[in-house]
Amino acid sequence: MSTLYIGVMSGTSLDGVDAVLADFSKGVRILGHRALPFDAHLRHTFLQLNQSGTDELHRAALAGNLLVKVYAQAVRQLLEDTGLPASDVAAIGAHGQTVRHQPGQHDGIGYSLQINNPSLLAELTAMRVIADFRSRDIAAGGQGAPLVPAFHQHMFAKPGRTVAVLNIGGISNLSVLAPARVSGFDCGPGNVLLDYWCQQHTGQAFDKDGAWAATGHCQAALLSRFLSEPFLLSGPPKSTGRDLFHAEWLNTHLEKFKGLSVVDVQATLTAFTARACADDVLRYAPDAVRLLVCGGGAYNRCLMDILQQLLPGIPVQSTEQQGLPPLQVEAAAFAWLAQQTCLNLPGNLPAATGASGPRVLGAIYPA
Repeated sequence: MSTLYIGVMSGTSLDGVDAVLADFSKGVRILGHRALPFDAHLRHTFLQLNQSGTDELHRAALAGNLLVKVYAQAVRQLLEDTGLPASDVAAIGAHGQTVRHQPGQHDGIGYSLQINNPSLLAELTAMRVIADFRSRDIAAGGQGAPLVPAFHQHMFAKPGRTVAVLNIGGISNLSVLAPARVSGFDCGPGNVLLDYWCQQHTGQAFDKDGAWAATGHCQAALLSRFLSEPFLLSGPPKSTGRDLFHAEWLNTHLEKFKGLSVVDVQATLTAFTARACADDVLRYAPDAVRLLVCGGGAYNRCLMDILQQLLPGIPVQSTEQQGLPPLQVEAAAFAWLAQQTCLNLPGNLPAATGASGPRVLGAIYPA
């Protein structure tokens, strides 16, 4: 079987799609990367689907078709960039777009819902597609997330040393790669609240380099209120999403702080994101020899500086320094998870998700 796999990922930040073509013959080698933005209509549709509304099933089905067309475009561009035929690639790992994440809730099983149409992707690309990675872990009593710690272990672990890997996408999640045990969990919000506030008050999609936040001042009382969120105080396994951290959550907390300047709110949100992550590093990986940061948050200079200030004894570095640029890590993880599925090997880590045991993840849609 070929060792070439494509991973496509669209995260909770809703900025667009990252796709990589990876070769797993010797370690992990990225042969190509493409990033395609979402248009305003698709982004708005996904935001609406994060909460109940009229005609949800119809809108979700059509959104899946639109999303897969973007996925297929990214795949075609990867093949054009590398000059490889589709037949050389073993499979595409297509995560889909998470719009609801409620494992363990309601009936004791719960669910995690990713909008996708892997059958259409297989048709458009003439390639095998692996999708629906989370549901088997949830069926086995897990959270279905985070799934990236197993890949982080494969990519970044150091024998005899503890390495922490922090992904700051829409939501932040931490992998603790310790010699005796690998674990992982969601820390709290990543860019989701930062992007929302920036869009509302500057019209920009995100706070580039954290430059806007850097001009404000963190407000201690508001930060303390943010940090009182029960999710942050609970222990792993745990995972979250826009089901918890959304505009209403933020606006409710801001009710008693109406006199603050909007830039001070952005500064406080940046400190909140950093503090939630740093507290978990100190709690669960105090012996880490380094903290590797990936996801869009790795490019937020203000956020990275605060993380380093909060973790003076642990070097905070981008995964770029370990050979994998921050925006390629999650897509590479789903390429790797697709390989695990094709090889009939487990893709989850029960210590991270809380599942009752290792499970082969994903459903296969033949070419």
